[in-house]
Amino acid sequence: MQWTPEAEDAVKKVPFFVRKKVRARVEKEARLTGRDTVTLAVVQTARKKFLDNMSSEIKGYQVDACFGAGGCPNRTAESENLLARLEELLQAEDLLGFLKANVPGDLKYHHEFRVTISDCPNACSRPQIKDIGIIGVSAPVITEEACSLCGNCVEVCRDQAVQLDADAEIPVIDSQLCLQCGLCAKECPTGTIVDGQKGYRVLLGGKLGRHPRLAEPLPGIHTEDKVLKIVKKCIDYYKANSRNGARFAELYSGPAFLDEAN
Repeated sequence: MQWTPEAEDAVKKVPFFVRKKVRARVEKEARLTGRDTVTLAVVQTARKKFLDNMSSEIKGYQVDACFGAGGCPNRTAESENLLARLEELLQAEDLLGFLKANVPGDLKYHHEFRVTISDCPNACSRPQIKDIGIIGVSAPVITEEACSLCGNCVEVCRDQAVQLDADAEIPVIDSQLCLQCGLCAKECPTGTIVDGQKGYRVLLGGKLGRHPRLAEPLPGIHTEDKVLKIVKKCIDYYKANSRNGARFAELYSGPAFLDEAN
């Protein structure tokens, strides 16, 4: 669909992380009115409808994944079941009812509790800026299978975490650089590097806005069940401490409250 320069300028003022969604909403408004070009008037009409209907669209939480239910083509952990279980958990927690009881005035999207899954460390769903970010990982393991020194693992590693020890004839993985994406194991033809523990890294307390903050990673690789326990504890902590719409990131000061999730 064509956009006039004035309409393009208007949508460029929208924050980049919601710009794609806004463009889709504006183009939908244009189609509904029989237009094949987006003008400034269409943008303004869509904006008014969006603001007028915002409260009715808010459900109290957001949960998503990089590629939706279909998953990531680079996935290191199967997350379809986790996404569905997270949705079920968040629905059961009635976060919308909690927000209505604790936020003065109309609810806005930024009040919602946000959880996202990234199926691999590329982190396309931006887990670093969500209340809870979940990243699928696969820790590589060196086996006793003879290494051919082909160099595939070194070439495929984007983080320069793998080197070949020609004297010992084995690959060496730097755990400080490795993001546990699993690519080296996929490319190893001899089975010298294989997938070890698979699961999820969990990041807590991220947000954008007036005072942005990057989410902090919890140590370890967690199972699907453990991730759900962590999310439940975070929601309990949030409900017990949030007032007047305070985000989880504003309350989070460390993982001490998660002890019971272990």
